[in-house]
This record gives sequence, C-alpha cells and structure tokens, in this order.
Amino acid sequence: MAPGSKADKKAAIDAASWMFNVVTSVGIIIVNKALMATYGFSFATTLTGLHFATTTLMTAVLRWLGYIQPSHLPLSELLKFMFFANFSIVGMNVSLMWNSVGFYQIAKLSMIPVSCFLEVILDKIRYSRDTKLSIALVLLGVSVCTVTDVSVNSKGFLAALVAVWSTSLQQYYVHYLQRKYSLGSFNLLGHTAPAQAASLLLLGPFLDFWMTNKRVDAYDYNVVSVFFIILSCTIAVGTNLSQFICIGRFTAVSFQVLGHMKTILVLVLGFFFFGKEGLNLQVVLGMVIAVMGMIWYGNASSKPGGKERRSHSLPTTRPQKHGSLSDSGETDGKV
Repeated sequence: MAPGSKADKKAAIDAASWMFNVVTSVGIIIVNKALMATYGFSFATTLTGLHFATTTLMTAVLRWLGYIQPSHLPLSELLKFMFFANFSIVGMNVSLMWNSVGFYQIAKLSMIPVSCFLEVILDKIRYSRDTKLSIALVLLGVSVCTVTDVSVNSKGFLAALVAVWSTSLQQYYVHYLQRKYSLGSFNLLGHTAPAQAASLLLLGPFLDFWMTNKRVDAYDYNVVSVFFIILSCTIAVGTNLSQFICIGRFTAVSFQVLGHMKTILVLVLGFFFFGKEGLNLQVVLGMVIAVMGMIWYGNASSKPGGKERRSHSLPTTRPQKHGSLSDSGETDGKV
C-alpha cells in the first residue's frame, strides 16, 4: 500500500473511531439524564456496574464466536487498572455530590494538565509551544461555556482531587497496557470489564445508598424505566469500547482535549431536549473558542515536533494473532 493511501486510511479510521465515541458518549449522557431526572433512578454507581456487566457479556459472546483471540494481562496490572478505574467512577460521583457544578467542571478541565503531566513524566513526551497554547485555548473555551458558580469545601476538594488523578491515571493506563501487551480494545475490555462489573455491582448499592439515602432494590421499577436502563447498558458497550479504541489510537491527552467536543454537544442537545433557556452569548462564545482550540490542537500536535516522545517506545509482549477483533496495529499512532 502506498504511503499516502496508508495515511488516508489511518485518518479515516481515526475519524470513524472518534465519531463512534462522540455518538455513544453523548447518547448515553442523554439517556442517563432522562433516566435519572425524569424517572428518578439516581443509582449511578450501580448503573455503571450494570454497564460493565453488559460489556462483559458482549466480550464473552465475541470470544465464544472466535472473534477475540486469547491474550494475557498479568493480575497485578489488572488490579492496578481496576483500582484507578473504580476510584475514578466513585470519585466523580462523590465530587458531583459534594461540589457545586462550577467547581465540578473546573475539576474536569484540570484532567488535561494532569494527563499532560503524566505523559511528560512517564512517557517523556515533549509538547511544542503551539500544542501547549492550543490546549490552553480549549480550556479557556470550555470554561467559558460551562463554569458558572464556583464554591468549594475541604471534603469536596478532596473528592475532586481523587477523581481527577484516578481518572487521568486510568486513561493513561489504558494506553500503557495496550502498548505494552499489544492488546486490542476488545481484548483489554475482556480482561477489565468482568473485574469492574463484579466490584461495582458488589459495592455500588452501598455507595448509592450513602450518596442518595435510597435503596436500589426499593426503586419502583416499571416498563419504561427498565427500558431506559437496558438502553443505557446497550449504549454503554459502545461507549466503553470506543473509549479504549480512542485512547489506544491517540493518547489520554488527545482524548481529553477532543473529548470536550462532547461537552459542547451535550450543552446544545440539552437546550433542545430538556427545555433549557436559549443559548446565550457567553455559551456561544465559549463554544467558538473551544472549537478553534481543538482544530489548532489537531493541527499543532500532528506537525513534526508538535508532540513527540523523547525516549524509546515501550517493549511489547505477546503480539495479537491476525484475524482477531483488534486495533493494536494502530495503537502507537499519534494525532
């Protein structure tokens, strides 16, 4: 295949992967918002456990059909990943409960510099001046869009700190494991989803009762609410898979930067589906600034020297067999 044709194919797959993540992520936010706001199912941790249980079922079926080839992930690595991932889920939920919406958004924005810090320290990544400025522009635009009232207390700050660092470490670890063990997205999900499902379904009801003072088994289940729960779990399979694909193909920082496009889409769809007031000048201005920053970031980071590794790549172990559902062949690709 000619170099130009190969580059075009990679760009098309990158775009398709990103659109898959955007569609599923925005879709699950809209469905979960309807489920929680309209039908009162406020058990976020338990719902996340159901998401991973559905994902586990999907990977088991694909493995049984022969689409996923056997792969290896050491137990110590799996436990580290599960630790970061579960603290991320619980930390984000507790942060939202204990903090104002404004500070919660600031905490989410801070994941970008934290992810940059992890890449600089652990992967020896070097960013060009334009790449740094484009990230700053994205942060500015999203903050103008989303940050309103800002108030913080000591326990809320601690919860946000745990949420930000655990989420950033979890996303970094996805990319790290895929590179080191040559794991495709389906394979990595096949290793991690069962452990997350078991732990979250075991602890979720207790954590949800602590946060909401409501019991998940006492919820008034009906046909419509059960339909939305099943729909949420179905979309979550795509969300979990697309997250692993995108982080594997790009990096955790790129995933965070471009991920704020989902924030903008959620804001726009929220105005249409949930009867919010019309878009005001501040929100529109913030959206324009953020989109400009994302375009600049994509251009700046793709240029020579825009974002490069100063050390050799991690050695990989046990390459995947051909014919499996894997995207590991493009794992080391940069934006």
